[in-house]
Amino acid sequence: MTDQQASPQLEEQESKYAKSARAFRDNVTRDLANSELRSNFRGAMDYLMDKRKAAFCEETELETLRIQCQQIKQRCLAKLPILLEQLEDKLTQNGIKVHWAETTTQANEIIAQLIEAKKGKSVVKGKSMVSEETALNDYLAQRQVECLESDMGEYIVQLAKEHPSHIIMPAIHQNKQQVAKLFAENIEGFNYNTDVDTLIQQGRSILRDKFCSADVGLSGVNFAVAETGTLCLVENEGNGRMCTTVPDLHIAITGIEKVVEHLADVPPLLSLLTRSATGQAISTYFNMITSPRKVGEKDGPKEVHLVLLDNGRSQAFADEELRQTLQCIRCGACMNHCPVYTRIGGHAYGTVYPGPIGKMISPHMLGLEATSDLPTASSLCGACGEVCPVKIPIPKLLLRLRKESVKPKDAAGEVMKGQGAGRSATEAFIWKAWALVHKSSLLYQLSMWSLTRFRFLMPKNLGPWTRVRTAPKPAAKTLHEQLKNRKSQASTGRG
Repeated sequence: MTDQQASPQLEEQESKYAKSARAFRDNVTRDLANSELRSNFRGAMDYLMDKRKAAFCEETELETLRIQCQQIKQRCLAKLPILLEQLEDKLTQNGIKVHWAETTTQANEIIAQLIEAKKGKSVVKGKSMVSEETALNDYLAQRQVECLESDMGEYIVQLAKEHPSHIIMPAIHQNKQQVAKLFAENIEGFNYNTDVDTLIQQGRSILRDKFCSADVGLSGVNFAVAETGTLCLVENEGNGRMCTTVPDLHIAITGIEKVVEHLADVPPLLSLLTRSATGQAISTYFNMITSPRKVGEKDGPKEVHLVLLDNGRSQAFADEELRQTLQCIRCGACMNHCPVYTRIGGHAYGTVYPGPIGKMISPHMLGLEATSDLPTASSLCGACGEVCPVKIPIPKLLLRLRKESVKPKDAAGEVMKGQGAGRSATEAFIWKAWALVHKSSLLYQLSMWSLTRFRFLMPKNLGPWTRVRTAPKPAAKTLHEQLKNRKSQASTGRG
């Protein structure tokens, strides 16, 4: 299916994400004014940072593991086309059917067709950010297919008719009082109760019946092993295992960058993923799916399908520097340590992936026309790069995206959709004038003299600069003049 054949409903959903990303500045203003939201994030981020720090108490071991995993991801990405073909061959041999999707539209159509072929009417989902990327829930709802999130955080977000605000903990923006109110308003027979265990048990009691009655189970994939044709799924609640074993049809969806070459590549990556994400030595469940149910086995799905999604990833892959974006293992550590994300939360970004990783990957998915503001939403403090378990140079890549955003559209070698979308003719003229003045000693001295003598004409509104800063006030004399006067006074005093 081509982009021209995309359904109007999905095009509307995709434009919704793009529109929300374009409204980033307004979203930030809105969420900064929400004191409860800021308090929720501050407490949660402090907790997660402390957990990660405790999990990596030995700096030497951490750095050795980071280098090892960086090399694993870079090796696998360098061989990505070959490994994807190998993965397809192995999965097919194992009885798992593989589908390729270039766009989110194609991915959703493939999944809908698989469900329709089985006359499915209900889907129970494990945690999958890629299905959020494709807006699968909305897509299936338009086709009268019930799609229920079984991850507790995702269930809360779905109940609130929101999108995840964090890639690991979707409902991290809500506190227990807000969740209790949400349950009381939406779950029949539930009385307002802020006890966390009670809230979790209430959610699980509803989900338990859904696992048994669902026609289809859908999940994400953390690692897809080309060597053995194995789909690896990391989770803590057991819902992922239920989704992938109880329904007769299991559909997995993942990005093409999740493939690794060898099964031996998984343990070090898993060790970094769990400790970076939640501070756990290992997750409660680690599922390895290699085939549908075999003859004589008592459980497991009768059919397993894998949908491999591109959605802009090939664009990042094509550029050697931007390819490093695809090293991400979706641990969320960069978000937890980002001073910007901590203050504005995940929804302000308006994209599926918020925080530093979102600022890197969203421009490839939505184009720079919609996301040109995102790479600039960083203090470039470097915290995200320092904690990234696979050593992605996040600040460097953000600077590269800023450059692509303002690069002239007619520049040779366009590498990104929407290149030059953030370019301003006025800003370009100002920088050219600045360069001209600073290349000439005479023009520089004249401009500085004029700036100091006519400083009362300096406007209070200097566009984006004064949106969050006080307008600068030029000194009465230039630094050169002040030093010259000081030297003169000193000479006079000695005389």
